[in-house]
Amino acid sequence: MKDIVNAIASSTLKGGLLRGAISAALVSAISPAVAQSQQLAAAAVNTASPIKHVIVIVGENRTFDHIFGAYTPRRGQTISNLLSKGIITADGRPGPNFALAAQYNASATDPKRFEMAPGGKQPYTVLPAPNTGGTASTPSDTSPPPFATLATAQAIEGSMIEPWDVVHLTTGASGLPQHSVDTRFGSNTYNLPNGPYQISRVGPDYDQYINSPVHRFYQNWQQADCSIDHATLDNPSGCQMDLFAWVETSVGAGSNGKPQPANFSDQTTGEGATALGYYNVNTGDMPYFTHLARQFTISDNYHQPVMGGTGANSIMIGTADALYYTDGNGNAATPPADQIENPRPQPNTNNWYTQDGYSGGSYSNCSDSHQPGVGALRHYLDRLPYKPQEKCAPNTYYLLNNYNPGYNGDGTVNTSPFTIPPSPVRTIADTLIEKNISWKYYGEGWNTFVKTPATSVYCNICNPFLYETAIMTNPALVNAHLQDTIDLYTDIANGTLPAVSFVKPGGLLDGHPESSKFGLFESFVHKLVDKVQRDPSLWASTAILITTDEGGGYYDSGYIQPLDFFGDGPRIPMIVVSPYSRGGRVVHQYADHVSIVKFIERNWHLKPITHRSRDNLPNPIQLQTHPYVPVNAPAIGDLFDAFEFPRTP
Repeated sequence: MKDIVNAIASSTLKGGLLRGAISAALVSAISPAVAQSQQLAAAAVNTASPIKHVIVIVGENRTFDHIFGAYTPRRGQTISNLLSKGIITADGRPGPNFALAAQYNASATDPKRFEMAPGGKQPYTVLPAPNTGGTASTPSDTSPPPFATLATAQAIEGSMIEPWDVVHLTTGASGLPQHSVDTRFGSNTYNLPNGPYQISRVGPDYDQYINSPVHRFYQNWQQADCSIDHATLDNPSGCQMDLFAWVETSVGAGSNGKPQPANFSDQTTGEGATALGYYNVNTGDMPYFTHLARQFTISDNYHQPVMGGTGANSIMIGTADALYYTDGNGNAATPPADQIENPRPQPNTNNWYTQDGYSGGSYSNCSDSHQPGVGALRHYLDRLPYKPQEKCAPNTYYLLNNYNPGYNGDGTVNTSPFTIPPSPVRTIADTLIEKNISWKYYGEGWNTFVKTPATSVYCNICNPFLYETAIMTNPALVNAHLQDTIDLYTDIANGTLPAVSFVKPGGLLDGHPESSKFGLFESFVHKLVDKVQRDPSLWASTAILITTDEGGGYYDSGYIQPLDFFGDGPRIPMIVVSPYSRGGRVVHQYADHVSIVKFIERNWHLKPITHRSRDNLPNPIQLQTHPYVPVNAPAIGDLFDAFEFPRTP
């Protein structure tokens, strides 16, 4: 997720124009008295289901197989994962069909073009050794994670997670140098079989900080190895998902425009084969989310909407669309040359991109097939039988990776480097405001971020509304709708929870590998779910949707349905917790983050955000013979299949 943003400025966001008098007039009328009656007002609104409150909780950087790859559902339910496919056994060993997930070395030797499905593939004998990357060697109270003392961990994050889990903020340092071979895997470090391996074996209680794989746009497309020549009835997009280790070690997070020696080793990128690691629910990993899966409903066909990292995927939750580079006044413009992606390999290298990385490209003019990387991807999309629209406006440079939003928390324009200018693109917030449906985005650390952003755990690139001019130039809107997670707990206690809530933990608790642990995200979710369930009237009308922003570059074996130039990407977790989603069900309808938008729109009788946003796509029609593939592609669901609502006359 935060690869770029952590390496650049931690003080970042966005600023700009005013879009409509309607939004301004509605929000200017908000008063404390009105705010106090939000929950009652939300309950009174006509909805298509008994759900009056939806809470969307977004963690970080984990695929479905990485989390639920070894999960066995309740009797009568089916699932598509590593275990069901025979890729692994329940105890984490290679299964009879282990070769289905084999990874390949490849050859990308033509510096004139980016290859979606490069040739010269040869299977690895063993996987490249995992690397520590930027994982902390030792605990520190001044530069966590992890913290050196329990007292400091308690003071900073104790109120956000369950009290018995605070100790886990002080454990899990690697004890090894950064960017070195991760010898915590013991004798298997240099002999990992060619396929998924249980990553939690590096230490006790699935409690270790682990390196973060590459998760950037062109890298993710290349990892998926998509070609129509590989298409089957169960996999009509032809994505073989077999170049994760090669991309991770050949280019990783990018080049910064610097040349790389032709004889560089697999360890040069500092990543190794971390992408093939998974957790095993059968050996004690993921205990709380496993409990929720057994009690409620999960999806095994829910996807990140964009190939790549946190920024673009978080934006899609709000916009159902991609953002583009502007002149600051809402008009499409051309970004500086060094901010344009160029995934063509440099001469005499095997896939070392020309322009990418922490201080490199993040934009592509995907309307022009002659632009670097664009032609190969468009050619692939054009060959798909259902011909998805690219959704690339002429002469428009779309954001593909992580750049800071154009506004700061106080509403001023962000002028720091690596920042997308203020955006005119509508979000679901505009629709909700126009229909007087209450909503808030609760981000941990917001109050600190507004005043002293450099000291905050707040994730600025995760807030899709922080990019938008119509929101951020109206102080009344900002004050009413962008708040801290402390305010979330207050709203739950006071009965003032809005109809729609987006919730984001801070960087230490969001589950992002290297900078967090997934067990800490579980604890954050556990506390929030408990608070809702303790209020019977609130619980009776609430749906809690738990997911991650994107897959973090981890391997997943599921089908990918390309919807447009930007994605979809691999499967990610989706847990639906509600009185109407009980039973330990596993649903298979194809969905991604825009399905959350579609659920909100269907439940509150709203129209799509714009004429081109993905929420215009139909719900999928899927056949039992190929249950994960929409026959009316491109199509994405609205999550109503995850619930069992009572029938009305």
